[in-house]
Amino acid sequence: MLKKHGFTIIYGIILVVFTVYIILDTFVNTQVYTVVGNNNEIISDVSESGEVISTLDYYQDNNIEIKINEYTVNSTQIYVADVQIKDAEFIKTAFANNTYGKNITDKTSNIANNINAILAINGDYYGVQEKGYVLKNGVVYRDISAGDKEDLVIYKDGSFEIVSESEIDIYTLLNKGAYNILSFGPGLIENGSVGISQNYEVAKSMKSNPRTAIGLIDNLHYVFVVSDGRTEDSEGLSLYELAEFMQNELNVKTAYNLDGGGSSTMYFNGKIINNPTTNGKKISERSVSDVVYIGY
Repeated sequence: MLKKHGFTIIYGIILVVFTVYIILDTFVNTQVYTVVGNNNEIISDVSESGEVISTLDYYQDNNIEIKINEYTVNSTQIYVADVQIKDAEFIKTAFANNTYGKNITDKTSNIANNINAILAINGDYYGVQEKGYVLKNGVVYRDISAGDKEDLVIYKDGSFEIVSESEIDIYTLLNKGAYNILSFGPGLIENGSVGISQNYEVAKSMKSNPRTAIGLIDNLHYVFVVSDGRTEDSEGLSLYELAEFMQNELNVKTAYNLDGGGSSTMYFNGKIINNPTTNGKKISERSVSDVVYIGY
């Protein structure tokens, strides 16, 4: 009887240790896979930025124009960066610490500042996923499909396409001219029509949430959208409310949902524009694994 009791204790200890290891490996332990070069250089022969006009809510140079607009919809504060660029090379992605790996994170503002981004929003948080395509600035870092996950493909010409990983492999997309792939989802709008139901939500997400999304209005004309939420001043949006807003107010033709909640952050001209929060008790940024940005 004593021997059996001792075995039970040992088994229990092993189970606890294993569980702690899995939690640490998934959410805490960092693993560096690839260190990426800085993305500050212009890829093509586009001329220098020229004269710059820069204010708290506006930026313009020879290649980039950004206007920050604020909306209040469904008791929620929404921040919209209206972006027009002369070449698709100015819409890019970047890793935290310029490093591809697991659980390697930094605040959106720090990542943006380090790469001299003019505008940045949090990305798809690839770093907590074991599967899902990772294509950043023309380089394939992960080619493992996550099944029927919907991705946003940003092509070299700046056009958008929403695809299912179960229907196409990453190298086919690369051959078609894919330059960046964002793997979070879902797709919100395709061909000008909302593509989700009123009750659709990301797994484990609350109905009213801080949100981050990116949309295409026309050729080289984009919107970066971040909403606050979970506070007394800003309730938050459902995915359907976000999609409806982007369709009706912004005339978006293609829109895609990125990581939301505490990750939702917009950076512009050296400052955080919105009020990021995880639980509504404290306004602070969550560290993330990657950003989408406009810059050189």
